[in-house]
Amino acid sequence: MADVHRQRHALVAAFGSLLTIVTFLFHPGDASADEKVAAAATAVGGNGQTGDKAPGEVDKPWYERFNVRGYTQIRYNRIGATNPHLKNEQGDKSIGAPGGLFLRRARLVVHGDLTWFLSVYLQPDFAGAVQDTLNIVQMRDWYGDIFLSKDKMFRLRVGQQKVPYGFELMQSSSNRLPFDRSDGMNSAFVNERDLGAFFMFETPEVRKRFKRLVDSGLKGSGDFGMTAVGISNGQPANSREKNDNKHFFARVSYPFDIGSQTLEIGGGGYTGLYVPSMAQGIEGRREIADYRLHGTFVLYPQPFGIQVEYNAGYGPELVGNRVEKRPLDGGYAMAMWRQKTAVGYVTPYARVHRYDGGKKFEENAPRHEVRELNLGVEWQIRRWIELTTELMASERTVNGKTEEGRMLRLQVQLNY
Repeated sequence: MADVHRQRHALVAAFGSLLTIVTFLFHPGDASADEKVAAAATAVGGNGQTGDKAPGEVDKPWYERFNVRGYTQIRYNRIGATNPHLKNEQGDKSIGAPGGLFLRRARLVVHGDLTWFLSVYLQPDFAGAVQDTLNIVQMRDWYGDIFLSKDKMFRLRVGQQKVPYGFELMQSSSNRLPFDRSDGMNSAFVNERDLGAFFMFETPEVRKRFKRLVDSGLKGSGDFGMTAVGISNGQPANSREKNDNKHFFARVSYPFDIGSQTLEIGGGGYTGLYVPSMAQGIEGRREIADYRLHGTFVLYPQPFGIQVEYNAGYGPELVGNRVEKRPLDGGYAMAMWRQKTAVGYVTPYARVHRYDGGKKFEENAPRHEVRELNLGVEWQIRRWIELTTELMASERTVNGKTEEGRMLRLQVQLNY
């Protein structure tokens, strides 16, 4: 049986390679196959030029095709904190005593088009944390977009990337208003990323719309296609895969321009078998069904905006001394107002969110019951600097133990 599986995988890999070559060599309207082979050879062994140019494309060395950007977030969470035992292990690890100034994000992004059919995106994070050790460099994104047509309507994204699920998970932390993602949505995938391959489709007009919603400061999610389908390992990012099963994803999202407003509606889901980490004495199946569906509604703040997401499904959860498949659900609703002033943009917001279900990536997949309110104001003085203050009132129950508290949070964000 193992030989049969190996032969099947070999046939699939061979077919995929053949399909890629045929698409590249014989796409309608391109040069002949012989010319493309010669161009590809020049690109690999030539003088640093790309060797493959779309019409009107300037022939630049590969290193002039890259852009570098990033952002840094510095936080303080101890003003008026009422409960030193209230923590959020998945979110901001500086919540709770003893606290202190905390480098929440230190991201550097390198991205660019090597040629018309290949774009790369690399993002390390210099503010990773492993237990009590902070500021460890970790890989966040490391992928390539392979475009199957010069209008870039069809692409294959391969590598470590954000999994196509929801809106808030797609949205960069540099664009998000609240300090942390909601537990209801973020419990789907820790760090929002995994190693996988996804086929994406979108029209040129919608691609421009996605870009405008980010560049204009309207808190867009970024360009992850109108539709995306594909697979990923299924275990947390930067960890070894633990089974042969792959998680399958499908997502649809479309932004509408209606007069002076923009409305985005989306939905999707995933399914797979997850291998939870279980301590000694805890029983349960090695692989547990893990699947969810989600829906998204976003009215971009021009000036008033609304953002609502909800998801439900089944996943691992600790029941007694066993980890079993159990139902889960949760989501959030947020209202915001974006106002231009003489000293930059000011955006007050209010969000409520809840979650009831297991956290599959924590040991034994303990049950979490979260009720939280976030009231905040973001002040974007210039495009390079943002100040945010947020009042958080939270009640978190983990395996029957409840911690409740309030605190005022401060953040300085530097964009470069």
